[in-house]
Parts: sequence; structure tokens; C-alpha cells
Amino acid sequence: MLDIEKIISQLSLEEKAALCSGQDFWHLKGIPRLGISAKMITDGPHGLRKEAGGSGAALVESVPATCFPTASCLASTWNRDLIFQVGQAIAEECLEERVSVVLGPGANIKRSTLCGRNFEYFSEDPLLSGEMAKSWITGAQSRGVGASLKHYAVNNQEFRRMTIDAQVDERALREIYLASFEIAVRGAQPWTVMAAYNRLNGTYCCENRWLLNEVLRKDWGFKGLVMSDWGAVNDCVEGLRAGLDLEMPGVPNGNNEAIIQAVIDGRITQQELNCAVGRILRLIECTTDSTWENYQYDRDAHHLLARQAAVEGAVLLKNEDNLLPLAETMRVALIGAFAKNPRYQGSGSSLMNPSRLENLHAEMLHVVGTGKVSYTEGYDLTSERVDERLIAEAVSAAQAADVAVVCAGLPDRFEVEGIDRTSLALPASHDALILDVARANPRTVVVLSNGAPVEMPWIMEVRAVLEGYLGGQAGAGAITDLLYGRANPSGKLAETFPLRLADTPSFNTFPGGPETVEYRESVYVGYRFYDTVKKEVLFPFGHGLSYTQFEYSDLELDHDELMDDESLKVSLKVRNIGKKRGKEIVQLYVRDLAAAVFRPDRELKAFIKIALGPGEQKRVGFTLDQRAFAFYDPACRDWVVEEGEFEILVGASSRDIRLAVRVRMLTKDMTSFGVKFPTAYKHFPPDVRVTREDFECLLGYPLPGDSSPKKGSYTINTPINDMRDSLFGRWLACYMKKQIGNLIKGREETPTALMMKKMAEEAPLRVMLMSAEGKISRPMLDGLLAMANGKWFTGLSKLLGKRYKKEN
Repeated sequence: MLDIEKIISQLSLEEKAALCSGQDFWHLKGIPRLGISAKMITDGPHGLRKEAGGSGAALVESVPATCFPTASCLASTWNRDLIFQVGQAIAEECLEERVSVVLGPGANIKRSTLCGRNFEYFSEDPLLSGEMAKSWITGAQSRGVGASLKHYAVNNQEFRRMTIDAQVDERALREIYLASFEIAVRGAQPWTVMAAYNRLNGTYCCENRWLLNEVLRKDWGFKGLVMSDWGAVNDCVEGLRAGLDLEMPGVPNGNNEAIIQAVIDGRITQQELNCAVGRILRLIECTTDSTWENYQYDRDAHHLLARQAAVEGAVLLKNEDNLLPLAETMRVALIGAFAKNPRYQGSGSSLMNPSRLENLHAEMLHVVGTGKVSYTEGYDLTSERVDERLIAEAVSAAQAADVAVVCAGLPDRFEVEGIDRTSLALPASHDALILDVARANPRTVVVLSNGAPVEMPWIMEVRAVLEGYLGGQAGAGAITDLLYGRANPSGKLAETFPLRLADTPSFNTFPGGPETVEYRESVYVGYRFYDTVKKEVLFPFGHGLSYTQFEYSDLELDHDELMDDESLKVSLKVRNIGKKRGKEIVQLYVRDLAAAVFRPDRELKAFIKIALGPGEQKRVGFTLDQRAFAFYDPACRDWVVEEGEFEILVGASSRDIRLAVRVRMLTKDMTSFGVKFPTAYKHFPPDVRVTREDFECLLGYPLPGDSSPKKGSYTINTPINDMRDSLFGRWLACYMKKQIGNLIKGREETPTALMMKKMAEEAPLRVMLMSAEGKISRPMLDGLLAMANGKWFTGLSKLLGKRYKKEN
């Protein structure tokens, strides 16, 4: 055990300041003279991504590791125990690779279906997202490896993610965007929380005292360390004062010196600095090198676990006339390049090197042999163009088969960290293929590989749709098990599939920009919007079919009425009335029948996944506390339960409610609520959008201006591409473009290269401190900024002054 107080007393001011940033791209600093070694942290929301070279370069290949399904697939399992096991397995691989903290999971809410990183996030619902994150963290930390819950908070888009200012009312924050983090923090106490790039209501998350100290530490009781996302620190001194402990990565950017000077000047107290250093030392103490000695994880067991996760995360969306499962005697036309070249993971910082990789064609041949499965390509993976020759070959194969299985979805360049999607459409080549094959063979099954919802203009033409999401390295084996009935589908959607992009609640305000994005829909996110306004959807939240059927009955409450400080016990019976063993996800929603404030029509408040054999019945129970009935009142700064009737809704999806019963809530405090809300939110209609005035009324303050800065007003947070009013700004933009071009030469169209180009366009000037690997110091950056603002002599004097100091 480290004596933290003693160690702090032995550290110099310089050593304390140095500890508040990383040693390099992936390590925390150690203190060799005190016997404290550096610790490694690395990526890994759905599998360990440890770079083989350790340089931090985005194009460096990582060491082989088990690629588990991404978060959108894991959340569709609704299986806390399974996610716990996945967290454990990822931690075991960290132990073998001597990694102390893995950067995951991501608990951000899916505000828009277009967010480019949605494959890394769990759900549009905070309860489901929070419970999945809690299980993941608990599993990982049970093996002695720390988790880093990210990206805190309101990181719901990739467009200008390093500078965008998310304007969100406090009810939406507390009830939706912070709630998922709250559940994970209170329930699992992650060793670290990662502060996001973006601004929240005007203040960068890394220096947002309300977010880091008032909410995270005081309200939720977080005991761990807060680190920055990579390159997210705007002002290290303000960050420390606000509760940020660790800046990542470690680069010579002058921030250590800034912290030292701030202590000397009294802007940072010794106590504030010591608190940050203490939390860093406690993180180091949590990791013990002894667990690493000769540790080896079971590669076969982890692959099987990845397969089980992919099985339970796949969602059977449609199964007309019970076409699935397929008989092994059927002749199958397997169509689509994804069948041999699977899309199984997302692109960006989570892109990893799988320890092995299955493909659907080979897996199906293992089951039925070569005589029962034919293969045609169907489309070109490198192009969206419809290839009539490939489609003709597919149609011919479909006509000769008993059933056609079309593998379609989103190619990896469609879902990339750093880049939001602009459409819900599949590539034109995929849509055309599905339509023509379905016309040639009415017994057509579509297997989808994508990280987020897509449009399905062909949905009425096909018999079955199996959403495989991004199923990881064993996803193909999982799909084979499901197609042939070796496993029974049990996944349910953790997000709504809308009919069209224009139906989404954030359609008019996503992604905003250039400087702000307005969350005018407030709490009406995902199904909370669609179900409130009764809008038709493609597939509702919580939807998923099985090869068996389940019957719900005997819904009971232990109270007909209760006080707002009491708990309510709910129970019901669930019976498998089909002929196959299966798993059912029972979902409980709560509806306030006569709310005086605006509230969604229904909200998920509990769920459970149970396994039942044919004819088997179980009674399942839930306990609902005060929060299940409450809304957040910003004026009271507390959760409030309104007196009156509530309805308990139990079903198989948000729109497949099987049972309902009412309960009356009584309150001890009958005082009026502290906030008066705009009428537009009380009667949120499907065809009228919230005005700027309504939204400002909800926020409680005028919205800031939203325009790109002009020459003379650039700051270190101005994206380099926004400096083109200046001659020097144009030179900087060309310089950055050239540097990225050299780095990605020969790989220009890869997803990672696309991400890097987009980030270079939108990255603020301060990121040059990180990307230049120490070649640019803060004084030099200030000089460049001055020159971009037209202050050439000031800028040159800063640059030359720095050079003179180096030479002398």
C-alpha cells in the first residue's frame, strides 16, 4: 500500500505539476526515485487496442486481441451478466499486455442516428446505457484493471467535436445525458472518468467545475480520477481548478510550467494540486505489477464469449411466415461481399487487430457443406455504384436456390470516428441488390452489418431481416448459429429505427455549428419523442423477435398507492408458449398520467432478461424507487415526484405493451414546482418545431451568437480551417493538409485516413501542440496565432525569441 500523504510531502512542486499530464501518448508518469513505475493506459471499448509500436500514430497496427461486438450490439443483448463477462475478458487481455487502464466504455446517449461514433455507444435510453456501462466497468475492475467511463459529457456528435458548444437545458441534462453516467458511477465507481472535448453551455468539459465537481464528485460521490480526452485540454490551470486531474497525452506543451506558475501566483492552491496528485497516485496504487507476471488469457474461451455476445446482440427484426430458422437441407444463395469480407467493427480509435476472424461463407459451409451454399459477390466493396453484372449474377443464383441470404449494410467508410453520417441510406448498390434478389426469390433473408439504424426501402419485399450490427470477430459464427436455429434470437433494439431521417427529433438542429448546437428537443430523445407524438417508426425501441413466443400475465403491485419516499414492488408471470427454448427481455415503462410539467409518454425504468424452456413459466419482479416516478426540477435542484396517478406498463418493446396497471403517488410536500416551462414543451406536437424563444425560455438565458470568427479574433481554439480569412491562416491550413497527406500516402481512402483528414479540417489550433510531437511549443503557437491574426511583428518576435533562447 502506498502512503499517499507521505509521497505527496516528498514531491517537489515541479514533480507534482509533471504528474498532472502523461509521460507520453499512452503512459502515466512514474516517480523512479520513490519506486513508483509508469502505468500504461490504452484504447479498448470493445477489445484491447494496444499499439504495437506505442507511438500514438493512428496508422500503427495494434497487437492481436479479441474483438468483441461493438457497444450498439452489446446493448442489444440487454444482458447485464454477459456484459460483465465481456468486461472481465477485456481486462484479462490487458493483464497479459501489462495495461493498467482501458479506455471504455462509452456511455453517451444517441441523440441523433447520424452520430459517427454511435457504434461505440450503447443506447438512446439512459437506464439501458447506464446499466450496460455499469456491468462492463464492474467486470473489468473485478480483474484489477481500471475502466475509463467516457466521454463525459454530452459528446453526441463528431462534427466540430473539439470546439462545439452544446446548449442543453438542465432537465435534459439530468434526466437524459448525465443519467447514464450517474448510474455507472454510483453503481460501479470506475477508476477514471474521461472528460469530453466539447463545451457544455459555454464551458469546456475539461474545465467545467459544475460538471466535474458539483455533479460528478459531490452529487454522485465519485472517488476516482478525471482525465481529459486526448488533446481536449483548453486551459490546464482552469482544468485543475475545476476538478480535472490528468491531461492526456503527455507532450511538451508548456502546461507543466503553467501549473507551476499558477501555484506561485496563487491561482491554484497547494491543496487543489495535492488533491489531483493524490488521485493520480491512488490510481497507480490500484494497479499492481504482480498480477502481470506470466499472465495469459484463454484465447479460445474469449473467442467463444465474443460469439455468445454476438448471438445475443443480434436482433431478428422481421420473420414473415417463420422463414427462419433455415433447414440444413435447403439450397442457399449467399449473396453479398460482406459474406466473405465481414464488416465487424467500427473505425477510429477503437479499430483493433482481431486475434482471429470468421466469415459467414466459411461458417455456413462448416454447417451444411459445399453442396448447399453458393456464393456471389453482389456489389463492389470499394464503390457505391450499382454493378448490373454483379446483380445479374446474384439474381441468377437466387432463382436457383430455395432461399436467398443477402449480406448488406454500411461499409466501414460510412461509420468513422470524427465524421457524422449525412444519411440513413445504405449504399445504392446494396439497396438495388436486395430489391432485385427479393423479386427473383420471394424467400429472401437480409443480414445487416452496421453500427447504427438504416433506412430499409425494401422492407416489404423481403421475408426476414436479421440485424447483426457490428458483431466482432466471431459475428459470422453467431449469424450462422441464428440462421440455422442452433441459437434462438434474443436481442432487442437499444435504439429506435426511424422510417426516415426527417422524422428524428433533432433533425432541424443536428449537428448545428459552426460554434453551437442547440438541443431544442430537450428530454424528447429517441422513443421518448416517437411514442409521445405517436409517430410511425420502422422498428420501435426494445423490438426483437424470437423463434418462440412468450405470454405475460398476472401483473401485481404490492401497493395501490404509496408515498413518494417508498418503493414499489412489481411482479408478473412470463411463460414460454412456443416449442423452443428462448430468452425474453421484459421491459417496464412508467407513464405519468396527469403531469403538470412536460414529460415523455413513457420511460423505461426496469428490465430483465430471462431464459425459459418450452412451457416453462417464471415470476419476475422489479423494485421501483422514487426516481422511477420523478422528474428533475432545476429550481429546486432536486428530483420531484408529482402527486397523482401513474401507469406501470410492461411489455416486449416500447410499443408492444402486454400488461398495464395504475398506482397513485402521494407526496408529503405539496409546494408548487420551482420552474415554469414553455407551453411548447408541455404540448410537444409532431408538426411544430420549438422556436428559439421557447428554447431560451427553457434554458433560462439568451443563446450565444453562432458565427465563425474573423481575422483578428482568432484564438487557440479556432479551427485551422476557419482561419482562411488570413493569409497566414490559409498557409497553416495548407501546411496541416500536407502533413496529413504525407502521413496517409497510399491509404487515402481508408477509414482512418478519412478520419484524420476530417479532424485536421476541424481541429483547433491548440491541437498542433499534440500533433507536432514537441516540435511546437506554446510560445511558438502563440506566435503563429498572432501572425494568423495579422500581428506579424508580434508573432515573429515570439518565434524568434523562442529560437534565440534555444540557441543561447
